[in-house]
Amino acid sequence: MGEVRRRDAALRAGIVAGDPGAVRRQHSLGKLTARERLAILLDEGSFVEIGLYRRPDGGPDERRPYTDGVVTGSGEIYGRRVFVYAQDFTIAGGSLGAAHAAKIHRVMDLALAAGAPLIGLNDSGGARIQEGVMALDGFGGIFFRNVQASGVIPQISVVCGPCAGGAAYSPALTDFTFMVGDAAQLYLTGPDVVEAVTGRRVTHAELGGAQVHGSTSGVATFVYDDEAACLEDVRYLVSLLPANNLEPVPALPRTGAQGDERPALAEIVPVDPARPYDMRLVIDEVVDEDTVLELHEGWAPNVICALARIDGEAVGVVGNQPMAMAGVLDADAAQKAARFVRFCDAFGIPLVTLVDVPGFLPGVEQEHAGVIRHGAKLLYAYCESTVPRVQVIVRKAYGGAYIVMDSRSVGADLSLAWPGNEVAVMGAAGAVNVIHRRALAAAPDPEGLRAELADDYTRRLVHPYYSAERGLVDDVIDPVRTRIEVARGLAMLRTKRRAGPQRKHGNVPL
Repeated sequence: MGEVRRRDAALRAGIVAGDPGAVRRQHSLGKLTARERLAILLDEGSFVEIGLYRRPDGGPDERRPYTDGVVTGSGEIYGRRVFVYAQDFTIAGGSLGAAHAAKIHRVMDLALAAGAPLIGLNDSGGARIQEGVMALDGFGGIFFRNVQASGVIPQISVVCGPCAGGAAYSPALTDFTFMVGDAAQLYLTGPDVVEAVTGRRVTHAELGGAQVHGSTSGVATFVYDDEAACLEDVRYLVSLLPANNLEPVPALPRTGAQGDERPALAEIVPVDPARPYDMRLVIDEVVDEDTVLELHEGWAPNVICALARIDGEAVGVVGNQPMAMAGVLDADAAQKAARFVRFCDAFGIPLVTLVDVPGFLPGVEQEHAGVIRHGAKLLYAYCESTVPRVQVIVRKAYGGAYIVMDSRSVGADLSLAWPGNEVAVMGAAGAVNVIHRRALAAAPDPEGLRAELADDYTRRLVHPYYSAERGLVDDVIDPVRTRIEVARGLAMLRTKRRAGPQRKHGNVPL
Protein backbone atom coordinates (compact mmCIF):
# COMPACT_ATOMS: atom_id res chain seq x y z
CA MET A 1 0.00 0.00 0.00
CA GLY A 2 2.90 2.33 0.67
CA GLU A 3 4.10 1.93 -2.91
CA VAL A 4 0.57 2.38 -4.25
CA ARG A 5 0.16 5.55 -2.22
CA ARG A 6 3.49 6.92 -3.47
CA ARG A 7 2.60 6.25 -7.11
CA ASP A 8 -0.85 7.78 -6.69
CA ALA A 9 0.54 10.85 -4.91
CA ALA A 10 3.12 11.37 -7.66
CA LEU A 11 0.52 10.99 -10.40
CA ARG A 12 -1.91 13.31 -8.65
CA ALA A 13 0.80 15.93 -8.04
CA GLY A 14 1.82 15.82 -11.68
CA ILE A 15 -1.75 16.26 -12.89
CA VAL A 16 -2.36 19.18 -10.54
CA ALA A 17 0.95 20.89 -11.39
CA GLY A 18 0.38 20.59 -15.14
CA ASP A 19 2.91 21.05 -17.92
CA PRO A 20 5.38 23.72 -16.71
CA GLY A 21 5.86 25.08 -20.22
CA ALA A 22 2.13 25.40 -20.81
CA VAL A 23 1.68 27.08 -17.43
CA ARG A 24 4.41 29.60 -18.31
CA ARG A 25 2.69 30.34 -21.62
CA GLN A 26 -0.61 30.89 -19.82
CA HIS A 27 1.04 33.32 -17.42
CA SER A 28 2.78 35.11 -20.29
CA LEU A 29 -0.68 35.88 -21.69
CA GLY A 30 -1.55 37.57 -18.38
CA LYS A 31 -3.92 34.74 -17.47
CA LEU A 32 -4.19 32.55 -14.40
CA THR A 33 -4.46 28.78 -14.68
CA ALA A 34 -7.74 26.99 -13.98
CA ARG A 35 -6.57 25.86 -10.54
CA GLU A 36 -5.23 29.29 -9.62
CA ARG A 37 -8.64 30.75 -10.43
CA LEU A 38 -10.39 28.19 -8.27
CA ALA A 39 -8.01 28.95 -5.39
CA ILE A 40 -9.14 32.61 -5.46
CA LEU A 41 -12.81 31.82 -5.99
CA LEU A 42 -13.34 29.19 -3.31
CA ASP A 43 -12.77 29.16 0.45
CA GLU A 44 -9.34 27.81 1.27
CA GLY A 45 -9.23 24.03 1.47
CA SER A 46 -12.88 23.57 0.48
CA PHE A 47 -12.47 22.31 -3.11
CA VAL A 48 -13.39 18.68 -3.76
CA GLU A 49 -12.38 17.68 -7.28
CA ILE A 50 -14.44 15.30 -9.38
CA GLY A 51 -12.95 13.53 -12.39
CA LEU A 52 -9.25 14.18 -11.81
CA TYR A 53 -8.27 11.00 -13.70
CA ARG A 54 -10.77 11.37 -16.54
CA ARG A 55 -9.16 11.05 -20.00
CA PRO A 56 -10.50 11.11 -23.56
CA ASP A 57 -11.05 7.76 -25.26
CA GLY A 58 -8.71 6.30 -27.88
CA GLY A 59 -5.29 7.29 -29.18
CA PRO A 60 -1.85 7.06 -27.54
CA ASP A 61 -1.45 8.05 -23.89
CA GLU A 62 0.40 11.29 -24.72
CA ARG A 63 -2.76 12.48 -26.51
CA ARG A 64 -5.05 11.45 -23.69
CA PRO A 65 -4.32 14.03 -20.99
CA TYR A 66 -5.77 13.60 -17.52
CA THR A 67 -8.73 15.93 -16.71
CA ASP A 68 -9.20 16.42 -20.49
CA GLY A 69 -8.80 20.16 -20.14
CA VAL A 70 -11.42 20.96 -17.50
CA VAL A 71 -11.29 20.95 -13.69
CA THR A 72 -14.65 20.14 -12.10
CA GLY A 73 -15.91 19.76 -8.56
CA SER A 74 -17.45 21.54 -5.61
CA GLY A 75 -16.35 23.94 -2.92
CA GLU A 76 -17.59 26.68 -0.64
CA ILE A 77 -17.88 30.46 -0.81
CA TYR A 78 -18.23 32.07 2.61
CA GLY A 79 -19.11 28.61 3.90
CA ARG A 80 -21.91 28.05 1.37
CA ARG A 81 -21.83 25.18 -1.14
CA VAL A 82 -21.24 25.87 -4.86
CA PHE A 83 -20.37 23.68 -7.85
CA VAL A 84 -17.74 24.75 -10.37
CA TYR A 85 -16.01 23.90 -13.59
CA ALA A 86 -12.90 25.65 -14.87
CA GLN A 87 -11.66 25.07 -18.39
CA ASP A 88 -7.89 24.54 -18.56
CA PHE A 89 -6.34 26.31 -21.54
CA THR A 90 -2.97 24.68 -20.85
CA ILE A 91 -4.39 21.31 -21.99
CA ALA A 92 -5.41 21.18 -25.66
CA GLY A 93 -6.36 24.86 -25.48
CA GLY A 94 -9.24 23.96 -23.19
CA SER A 95 -11.06 22.57 -26.23
CA LEU A 96 -14.28 20.68 -25.62
CA GLY A 97 -14.52 17.01 -26.52
CA ALA A 98 -16.78 14.22 -25.33
CA ALA A 99 -14.96 13.50 -22.05
CA HIS A 100 -14.54 17.22 -21.31
CA ALA A 101 -18.26 17.78 -21.89
CA ALA A 102 -19.25 14.75 -19.82
CA LYS A 103 -17.39 16.16 -16.82
CA ILE A 104 -19.23 19.48 -17.16
CA HIS A 105 -22.56 17.67 -17.60
CA ARG A 106 -21.95 15.73 -14.41
CA VAL A 107 -21.12 18.74 -12.27
CA MET A 108 -24.15 20.60 -13.66
CA ASP A 109 -26.38 17.63 -12.79
CA LEU A 110 -24.92 17.53 -9.27
CA ALA A 111 -25.47 21.28 -8.79
CA LEU A 112 -29.10 20.96 -9.79
CA ALA A 113 -29.63 17.89 -7.61
CA ALA A 114 -27.97 19.54 -4.60
CA GLY A 115 -29.73 22.88 -5.14
CA ALA A 116 -26.49 24.90 -5.18
CA PRO A 117 -25.15 27.69 -7.43
CA LEU A 118 -23.16 26.71 -10.52
CA ILE A 119 -20.11 28.73 -11.61
CA GLY A 120 -18.38 28.12 -14.94
CA LEU A 121 -14.91 29.55 -15.69
CA ASN A 122 -14.60 29.68 -19.49
CA ASP A 123 -11.22 29.64 -21.24
CA SER A 124 -11.40 27.44 -24.31
CA GLY A 125 -10.44 27.30 -27.96
CA GLY A 126 -13.89 25.91 -28.71
CA ALA A 127 -15.04 22.54 -30.02
CA ARG A 128 -12.41 19.85 -30.48
CA ILE A 129 -12.63 19.53 -34.25
CA GLN A 130 -11.09 16.07 -34.43
CA GLU A 131 -13.95 14.67 -32.34
CA GLY A 132 -16.51 15.92 -34.84
CA VAL A 133 -20.18 15.79 -33.95
CA MET A 134 -19.45 14.43 -30.46
CA ALA A 135 -18.06 17.82 -29.51
CA LEU A 136 -21.23 19.51 -30.78
CA ASP A 137 -23.31 17.01 -28.82
CA GLY A 138 -21.32 17.96 -25.72
CA PHE A 139 -22.17 21.63 -26.17
CA GLY A 140 -25.83 20.77 -26.70
CA GLY A 141 -25.86 18.89 -23.40
CA ILE A 142 -24.48 21.94 -21.61
CA PHE A 143 -27.11 24.23 -23.13
CA PHE A 144 -29.91 21.83 -22.25
CA ARG A 145 -28.77 21.73 -18.62
CA ASN A 146 -28.41 25.54 -18.53
CA VAL A 147 -32.08 25.81 -19.43
CA GLN A 148 -33.20 23.10 -17.01
CA ALA A 149 -31.38 24.88 -14.17
CA SER A 150 -32.67 28.34 -15.12
CA GLY A 151 -34.71 29.82 -12.29
CA VAL A 152 -33.85 26.86 -10.05
CA ILE A 153 -30.22 27.54 -9.12
CA PRO A 154 -28.14 30.68 -9.79
CA GLN A 155 -25.83 30.21 -12.77
CA ILE A 156 -22.74 32.36 -13.19
CA SER A 157 -20.35 32.43 -16.17
CA VAL A 158 -16.85 33.91 -15.99
CA VAL A 159 -15.15 34.45 -19.35
CA CYS A 160 -11.41 34.52 -18.69
CA GLY A 161 -10.18 33.81 -22.23
CA PRO A 162 -11.63 32.79 -25.60
CA CYS A 163 -15.20 31.49 -25.68
CA ALA A 164 -16.11 31.26 -29.34
CA GLY A 165 -18.64 29.62 -31.61
CA GLY A 166 -21.35 27.53 -30.00
CA ALA A 167 -19.61 27.84 -26.64
CA ALA A 168 -20.75 31.46 -26.46
CA TYR A 169 -24.34 30.38 -25.90
CA SER A 170 -23.75 28.95 -22.44
CA PRO A 171 -22.77 32.32 -20.90
CA ALA A 172 -25.72 33.88 -22.71
CA LEU A 173 -28.06 31.35 -21.06
CA THR A 174 -26.75 31.86 -17.53
CA ASP A 175 -27.90 34.53 -15.09
CA PHE A 176 -24.69 36.57 -14.90
CA THR A 177 -21.69 36.87 -17.23
CA PHE A 178 -18.37 38.24 -15.98
CA MET A 179 -15.67 39.15 -18.53
CA VAL A 180 -12.02 39.83 -17.77
CA GLY A 181 -9.92 42.42 -19.60
CA ASP A 182 -8.33 41.96 -23.01
CA ALA A 183 -8.08 38.18 -22.66
CA ALA A 184 -11.85 37.57 -22.70
CA GLN A 185 -13.36 36.99 -26.13
CA LEU A 186 -16.97 36.04 -26.74
CA TYR A 187 -18.38 35.70 -30.26
CA LEU A 188 -20.12 33.23 -32.58
CA THR A 189 -17.90 33.75 -35.64
CA GLY A 190 -14.27 34.86 -35.44
CA PRO A 191 -12.52 37.73 -37.22
CA ASP A 192 -11.38 35.54 -40.12
CA VAL A 193 -14.92 34.40 -40.90
CA VAL A 194 -16.26 37.95 -40.55
CA GLU A 195 -13.66 39.23 -43.00
CA ALA A 196 -14.31 36.40 -45.47
CA VAL A 197 -18.08 36.96 -45.45
CA THR A 198 -18.33 40.74 -45.08
CA GLY A 199 -14.93 41.99 -46.23
CA ARG A 200 -14.51 43.89 -42.98
CA ARG A 201 -11.32 43.38 -41.00
CA VAL A 202 -11.84 43.41 -37.26
CA THR A 203 -9.79 42.41 -34.21
CA HIS A 204 -10.86 39.89 -31.58
CA ALA A 205 -11.38 42.72 -29.07
CA GLU A 206 -13.40 44.83 -31.49
CA LEU A 207 -15.59 41.87 -32.39
CA GLY A 208 -16.25 40.29 -29.01
CA GLY A 209 -14.06 41.82 -26.31
CA ALA A 210 -15.15 42.62 -22.77
CA GLN A 211 -15.67 46.32 -23.47
CA VAL A 212 -17.87 45.60 -26.49
CA HIS A 213 -20.12 43.24 -24.56
CA GLY A 214 -20.11 45.49 -21.50
CA SER A 215 -21.25 48.63 -23.31
CA THR A 216 -22.69 47.75 -26.73
CA SER A 217 -24.27 44.28 -26.84
CA GLY A 218 -25.20 43.96 -23.17
CA VAL A 219 -24.00 40.33 -23.05
CA ALA A 220 -21.51 41.02 -20.23
CA THR A 221 -23.07 41.78 -16.85
CA PHE A 222 -19.73 42.78 -15.31
CA VAL A 223 -16.38 43.79 -16.83
CA TYR A 224 -13.04 43.76 -14.98
CA ASP A 225 -9.42 44.55 -15.73
CA ASP A 226 -7.96 41.64 -13.78
CA GLU A 227 -9.03 38.15 -12.78
CA ALA A 228 -8.50 38.51 -9.03
CA ALA A 229 -10.90 41.47 -8.74
CA CYS A 230 -13.40 39.67 -10.95
CA LEU A 231 -13.38 36.50 -8.87
CA GLU A 232 -13.70 38.46 -5.63
CA ASP A 233 -16.89 40.04 -6.97
CA VAL A 234 -18.17 36.61 -8.03
CA ARG A 235 -17.77 35.64 -4.37
CA TYR A 236 -19.68 38.77 -3.27
CA LEU A 237 -22.45 38.10 -5.78
CA VAL A 238 -22.90 34.55 -4.43
CA SER A 239 -23.19 35.97 -0.90
CA LEU A 240 -26.25 37.98 -2.02
CA LEU A 241 -28.07 35.06 -3.63
CA PRO A 242 -30.04 32.11 -2.26
CA ALA A 243 -28.67 28.65 -3.02
CA ASN A 244 -31.78 27.85 -5.05
CA ASN A 245 -35.34 29.01 -5.71
CA LEU A 246 -36.74 27.18 -2.66
CA GLU A 247 -34.39 28.61 -0.05
CA PRO A 248 -34.66 32.07 1.55
CA VAL A 249 -32.37 34.88 0.50
CA PRO A 250 -29.37 34.94 2.88
CA ALA A 251 -29.63 37.77 5.41
CA LEU A 252 -27.11 39.55 7.61
CA PRO A 253 -27.80 41.07 11.04
CA ARG A 254 -30.15 44.06 11.01
CA THR A 255 -28.55 47.46 10.45
CA GLY A 256 -31.19 49.68 12.07
CA ALA A 257 -32.61 50.89 8.76
CA GLN A 258 -36.13 51.28 10.20
CA GLY A 259 -34.94 54.20 12.31
CA ASP A 260 -32.30 55.67 10.00
CA GLU A 261 -33.13 59.10 8.59
CA ARG A 262 -30.89 60.29 5.76
CA PRO A 263 -30.77 64.13 5.55
CA ALA A 264 -28.73 63.97 2.34
CA LEU A 265 -31.81 62.74 0.47
CA ALA A 266 -33.37 66.19 0.87
CA GLU A 267 -30.47 67.73 -1.05
CA ILE A 268 -29.64 65.27 -3.86
CA VAL A 269 -32.69 65.68 -6.10
CA PRO A 270 -33.25 69.14 -7.67
CA VAL A 271 -36.74 70.61 -7.53
CA ASP A 272 -36.49 71.53 -11.22
CA PRO A 273 -37.67 68.37 -13.05
CA ALA A 274 -35.35 69.17 -15.98
CA ARG A 275 -32.13 69.22 -13.93
CA PRO A 276 -30.15 65.95 -13.83
CA TYR A 277 -28.70 64.23 -10.78
CA ASP A 278 -27.12 60.85 -10.09
CA MET A 279 -29.67 58.25 -8.95
CA ARG A 280 -26.75 56.21 -7.58
CA LEU A 281 -26.48 58.80 -4.79
CA VAL A 282 -30.11 58.14 -3.85
CA ILE A 283 -29.55 54.39 -3.93
CA ASP A 284 -26.48 54.70 -1.69
CA GLU A 285 -28.57 56.52 0.93
CA VAL A 286 -31.44 54.03 0.82
CA VAL A 287 -29.46 50.77 1.00
CA ASP A 288 -26.97 49.52 3.59
CA GLU A 289 -23.51 51.02 3.32
CA ASP A 290 -21.08 49.48 0.80
CA THR A 291 -23.47 46.76 -0.34
CA VAL A 292 -24.32 47.87 -3.90
CA LEU A 293 -23.35 45.59 -6.81
CA GLU A 294 -24.48 47.25 -10.04
CA LEU A 295 -25.23 45.10 -13.10
CA HIS A 296 -24.59 46.17 -16.69
CA GLU A 297 -23.07 49.45 -15.55
CA GLY A 298 -21.83 50.33 -19.04
CA TRP A 299 -24.88 49.21 -21.04
CA ALA A 300 -28.20 51.08 -21.14
CA PRO A 301 -27.02 53.47 -18.41
CA ASN A 302 -30.36 55.31 -18.39
CA VAL A 303 -31.66 52.63 -16.02
CA ILE A 304 -29.78 51.26 -13.01
CA CYS A 305 -30.11 47.63 -11.90
CA ALA A 306 -28.30 46.62 -8.74
CA LEU A 307 -28.24 44.06 -5.97
CA ALA A 308 -27.78 45.43 -2.45
CA ARG A 309 -28.99 45.03 1.12
CA ILE A 310 -31.54 46.98 3.15
CA ASP A 311 -31.52 46.28 6.88
CA GLY A 312 -29.36 43.23 6.21
CA GLU A 313 -31.76 41.72 3.64
CA ALA A 314 -30.74 41.28 0.00
CA VAL A 315 -32.85 43.33 -2.45
CA GLY A 316 -32.92 44.15 -6.13
CA VAL A 317 -33.00 47.86 -6.99
CA VAL A 318 -34.24 49.30 -10.29
CA GLY A 319 -33.94 53.05 -10.81
CA ASN A 320 -34.15 55.53 -13.66
CA GLN A 321 -30.90 57.46 -14.12
CA PRO A 322 -31.44 61.16 -14.95
CA MET A 323 -27.71 61.53 -15.68
CA ALA A 324 -28.13 59.45 -18.85
CA MET A 325 -30.69 60.51 -21.45
CA ALA A 326 -32.69 62.20 -18.65
CA GLY A 327 -33.65 58.75 -17.36
CA VAL A 328 -35.92 58.04 -20.31
CA LEU A 329 -36.76 54.41 -21.08
CA ASP A 330 -35.65 52.98 -24.42
CA ALA A 331 -35.46 49.48 -25.91
CA ASP A 332 -32.13 48.56 -24.30
CA ALA A 333 -33.09 49.91 -20.87
CA ALA A 334 -36.36 48.00 -20.93
CA GLN A 335 -34.58 44.74 -21.79
CA LYS A 336 -31.96 45.28 -19.12
CA ALA A 337 -34.48 45.97 -16.38
CA ALA A 338 -36.86 43.20 -17.49
CA ARG A 339 -34.26 40.46 -17.21
CA PHE A 340 -33.14 41.72 -13.82
CA VAL A 341 -36.72 41.85 -12.49
CA ARG A 342 -37.35 38.30 -13.70
CA PHE A 343 -34.15 37.04 -12.06
CA CYS A 344 -35.07 38.62 -8.72
CA ASP A 345 -38.56 37.19 -8.93
CA ALA A 346 -37.28 33.69 -9.77
CA PHE A 347 -35.09 33.64 -6.65
CA GLY A 348 -37.36 35.42 -4.18
CA ILE A 349 -35.38 38.67 -4.00
CA PRO A 350 -37.60 41.68 -3.10
CA LEU A 351 -37.67 44.60 -5.55
CA VAL A 352 -37.34 48.31 -4.84
CA THR A 353 -38.09 50.59 -7.81
CA LEU A 354 -36.97 54.24 -7.73
CA VAL A 355 -38.90 56.21 -10.33
CA ASP A 356 -37.94 59.42 -12.09
CA VAL A 357 -38.93 58.87 -15.70
CA PRO A 358 -40.06 61.39 -18.33
CA GLY A 359 -41.44 58.65 -20.59
CA PHE A 360 -40.29 56.38 -23.40
CA LEU A 361 -37.71 57.69 -25.85
CA PRO A 362 -39.57 58.97 -28.95
CA GLY A 363 -38.26 58.59 -32.47
CA VAL A 364 -38.36 56.55 -35.65
CA GLU A 365 -35.24 54.61 -34.65
CA GLN A 366 -36.75 53.46 -31.37
CA GLU A 367 -40.06 52.45 -32.93
CA HIS A 368 -38.24 50.48 -35.62
CA ALA A 369 -35.96 48.94 -32.97
CA GLY A 370 -39.05 47.47 -31.33
CA VAL A 371 -39.38 49.70 -28.28
CA ILE A 372 -43.00 48.51 -27.96
CA ARG A 373 -41.93 44.87 -27.82
CA HIS A 374 -39.00 45.52 -25.50
CA GLY A 375 -41.05 47.79 -23.25
CA ALA A 376 -43.61 44.99 -23.06
CA LYS A 377 -40.87 42.72 -21.66
CA LEU A 378 -40.45 45.03 -18.66
CA LEU A 379 -44.21 45.35 -18.26
CA TYR A 380 -44.56 41.56 -18.39
CA ALA A 381 -41.73 41.06 -15.90
CA TYR A 382 -43.31 43.29 -13.28
CA CYS A 383 -46.83 41.97 -13.87
CA GLU A 384 -45.80 38.34 -13.30
CA SER A 385 -43.52 39.09 -10.34
CA THR A 386 -44.71 37.75 -6.98
CA VAL A 387 -41.90 38.95 -4.68
CA PRO A 388 -42.39 41.92 -2.31
CA ARG A 389 -42.31 45.11 -4.41
CA VAL A 390 -41.93 48.70 -3.20
CA GLN A 391 -42.14 51.64 -5.60
CA VAL A 392 -40.79 55.10 -4.70
CA ILE A 393 -41.68 57.98 -7.02
CA VAL A 394 -38.75 60.31 -6.49
CA ARG A 395 -39.61 63.18 -8.81
CA LYS A 396 -41.67 62.52 -11.94
CA ALA A 397 -43.41 59.66 -13.73
CA TYR A 398 -45.08 60.38 -17.05
CA GLY A 399 -47.17 58.37 -19.45
CA GLY A 400 -46.76 54.68 -20.11
CA ALA A 401 -43.34 54.73 -18.47
CA TYR A 402 -45.06 55.42 -15.13
CA ILE A 403 -47.15 52.28 -15.56
CA VAL A 404 -44.17 50.17 -16.61
CA MET A 405 -41.99 51.25 -13.67
CA ASP A 406 -43.87 49.05 -11.18
CA SER A 407 -46.96 51.17 -10.60
CA ARG A 408 -49.76 50.03 -8.32
CA SER A 409 -51.80 49.07 -11.40
CA VAL A 410 -49.27 46.38 -12.38
CA GLY A 411 -48.95 44.95 -8.91
CA ALA A 412 -46.63 47.02 -6.72
CA ASP A 413 -47.41 46.15 -3.11
CA LEU A 414 -46.47 49.55 -1.70
CA SER A 415 -46.17 52.85 -3.56
CA LEU A 416 -44.46 55.79 -1.87
CA ALA A 417 -43.90 59.26 -3.27
CA TRP A 418 -41.79 62.27 -2.39
CA PRO A 419 -43.67 65.57 -1.93
CA GLY A 420 -42.40 67.03 -5.21
CA ASN A 421 -43.55 64.11 -7.36
CA GLU A 422 -45.37 64.62 -10.65
CA VAL A 423 -47.46 61.75 -12.01
CA ALA A 424 -49.43 62.40 -15.17
CA VAL A 425 -50.04 61.34 -18.74
CA MET A 426 -47.53 64.00 -19.80
CA GLY A 427 -45.96 67.21 -18.55
CA ALA A 428 -48.14 70.28 -18.07
CA ALA A 429 -46.78 72.13 -21.10
CA GLY A 430 -47.41 69.22 -23.46
CA ALA A 431 -50.84 68.54 -22.00
CA VAL A 432 -51.94 72.14 -22.42
CA ASN A 433 -50.79 72.16 -26.04
CA VAL A 434 -53.04 69.17 -26.74
CA ILE A 435 -56.08 70.04 -24.63
CA HIS A 436 -56.23 73.76 -25.44
CA ARG A 437 -54.85 73.76 -28.97
CA ARG A 438 -57.66 75.85 -30.46
CA ALA A 439 -57.81 78.35 -27.61
CA LEU A 440 -54.05 78.91 -27.82
CA ALA A 441 -54.20 79.40 -31.58
CA ALA A 442 -56.90 82.08 -31.19
CA ALA A 443 -55.40 83.85 -28.14
CA PRO A 444 -53.83 87.31 -28.56
CA ASP A 445 -51.14 86.27 -26.04
CA PRO A 446 -50.66 82.51 -26.52
CA GLU A 447 -47.57 82.29 -24.34
CA GLY A 448 -49.24 84.00 -21.42
CA LEU A 449 -52.33 81.82 -21.77
CA ARG A 450 -50.17 78.71 -22.09
CA ALA A 451 -48.37 79.52 -18.81
CA GLU A 452 -51.68 80.20 -17.05
CA LEU A 453 -53.26 76.99 -18.28
CA ALA A 454 -50.12 74.98 -17.41
CA ASP A 455 -50.20 76.33 -13.85
CA ASP A 456 -53.87 75.39 -13.56
CA TYR A 457 -53.21 71.88 -14.95
CA THR A 458 -50.37 71.36 -12.48
CA ARG A 459 -52.41 72.64 -9.55
CA ARG A 460 -55.36 70.37 -10.30
CA LEU A 461 -53.81 67.17 -11.68
CA VAL A 462 -50.07 66.98 -11.03
CA HIS A 463 -49.78 67.95 -7.39
CA PRO A 464 -48.18 65.42 -5.01
CA TYR A 465 -51.41 64.30 -3.39
CA TYR A 466 -53.52 63.76 -6.51
CA SER A 467 -52.39 60.11 -6.84
CA ALA A 468 -52.56 59.54 -3.09
CA GLU A 469 -56.15 60.80 -2.94
CA ARG A 470 -57.10 58.20 -5.53
CA GLY A 471 -55.28 55.29 -3.89
CA LEU A 472 -52.49 55.00 -6.46
CA VAL A 473 -49.87 56.15 -3.93
CA ASP A 474 -49.99 54.77 -0.40
CA ASP A 475 -48.09 57.59 1.28
CA VAL A 476 -46.37 60.87 0.52
CA ILE A 477 -43.15 60.73 2.54
CA ASP A 478 -40.41 63.09 3.60
CA PRO A 479 -37.37 62.22 1.43
CA VAL A 480 -35.15 61.89 4.51
CA ARG A 481 -37.35 59.00 5.69
CA THR A 482 -37.09 57.00 2.47
CA ARG A 483 -34.72 54.39 3.90
CA ILE A 484 -36.96 54.03 6.96
CA GLU A 485 -40.19 53.64 5.00
CA VAL A 486 -38.72 51.24 2.43
CA ALA A 487 -37.23 49.06 5.19
CA ARG A 488 -40.55 49.04 7.05
CA GLY A 489 -42.43 48.19 3.88
CA LEU A 490 -40.13 45.28 3.10
CA ALA A 491 -40.45 44.00 6.65
CA MET A 492 -44.24 44.18 6.35
CA LEU A 493 -44.15 42.22 3.09
CA ARG A 494 -41.57 39.63 4.09
CA THR A 495 -44.11 36.79 4.32
CA LYS A 496 -45.97 37.73 1.14
CA ARG A 497 -47.41 34.79 -0.80
CA ARG A 498 -49.22 34.95 -4.11
CA ALA A 499 -50.17 32.01 -6.30
CA GLY A 500 -50.28 32.53 -10.04
CA PRO A 501 -52.81 31.09 -12.50
CA GLN A 502 -52.53 27.43 -13.49
CA ARG A 503 -50.64 27.27 -16.78
CA LYS A 504 -47.59 25.69 -18.32
CA HIS A 505 -45.92 29.08 -18.77
CA GLY A 506 -46.74 32.51 -20.15
CA ASN A 507 -45.63 33.76 -23.54
CA VAL A 508 -43.07 36.47 -22.83
CA PRO A 509 -42.78 39.02 -25.69
CA LEU A 510 -39.18 38.01 -26.40
